[in-house]
Amino acid sequence: MGDDDTGATLEEELIGACRTTVGDELRSITRFTEEEVDQLYLRDDLERSADLVGFAEHERYGFQSQSLYEGTQLGDYRATIRMFEHGYLTRVVVEGVGVWVTTDTLSVERFEELASALGSVLTESVAR
Repeated sequence: MGDDDTGATLEEELIGACRTTVGDELRSITRFTEEEVDQLYLRDDLERSADLVGFAEHERYGFQSQSLYEGTQLGDYRATIRMFEHGYLTRVVVEGVGVWVTTDTLSVERFEELASALGSVLTESVAR
């Protein structure tokens, strides 16, 4: 996780993008690859009891989604949004690096903004 021109790490960039986009509705941020998983942020009122490895195993299917949906009439795969009883999960993957973000309820427009912001940060990170 390298630094950009301002010296910010990928972790700082992802946290900043999420806080800017969803504010206090942000619950957690987790970065993952095929080999590792790293929780970058967890809101203070939440417990550290989530099975990150289990989540990562499921979310890694997102790496396949990029190629599976390639060339469809829907266009390029951008993000996955999942609804749960107590929140939402948004997953974005870019060239072998993924991030999932959990939030409280958001409007569809804010989910789209979040996915776009995450995609931009990951794309810039991969390009470095």
